[in-house]
Amino acid sequence: MKTTRAKLPRLQLFEFNDAPWAPVALKELIVEALSRTLRWGQVLRGIVHPLQSLLEQTGVREVLDLAAGAGGPAQVLVEELKAAGRAPPRFLLTDLQPRPGPWAALKALHPGAIDFVSESIDATRIPPALALGRAQVVINALHHFPPALARDVLHGAMRDAPAVFVAEGLLRDPRTLLSIAVAGIPALYASALLSDERRLQKAALTWLTPFALSASIWDGAVSTLRQYDEPELRELVRGGPPGWRWEYGVFEFPFGGRGSWFAGRAPR
Repeated sequence: MKTTRAKLPRLQLFEFNDAPWAPVALKELIVEALSRTLRWGQVLRGIVHPLQSLLEQTGVREVLDLAAGAGGPAQVLVEELKAAGRAPPRFLLTDLQPRPGPWAALKALHPGAIDFVSESIDATRIPPALALGRAQVVINALHHFPPALARDVLHGAMRDAPAVFVAEGLLRDPRTLLSIAVAGIPALYASALLSDERRLQKAALTWLTPFALSASIWDGAVSTLRQYDEPELRELVRGGPPGWRWEYGVFEFPFGGRGSWFAGRAPR
């Protein structure tokens, strides 16, 4: 099968969202705006079928969401599956920087379908008790990890999980950022009003200065350059437990957007 190779080299440049020195309000603002962008822009609708297919093939009904951020991907997938008349799996949200406030709101919105771990969870060191029997998903997050850490995440998941699913809403092409901007800019400017915490700080960053918009554009552009293409993903899982089967696909969303998914299942 022909593999998909990106034309640009992968660059691990900095993002404000990752920077320890960036203001907490700014980092929260970027994550919250991204979660709303995924919903408002229907960005992840194209991964519903491959994820559902993976879960059906493996018989898994629970999903461990690694680096879950504000929980936007899990919310989108649960709502899309319900809209399609399918029972969603139970998503368990985890992150190195947990967001119990927004996560609790999502749990109340979708009881039985979304839950969370309030303690900090390092995606490279998932406790086996959390991993066993659950598919592990990394949605819009693997690009944050440089290759060595991304390999640790995937190999750790392969060791303890029956299935792994990775998806990104962008390809390694800065032009794909334009499709995100259609929903992303309204989501950014609405976030100060819709946020549960630090509203005044977020309003100042968004409405009184160009800083939030500039940081979001920078992070979005860098995210495209950080994306892993198909050969790189297959290289990351090489040397892991034997017998795993992997598939790669590209999906589309409104306004010319394109993203990718990478799904693996353990041998039976």
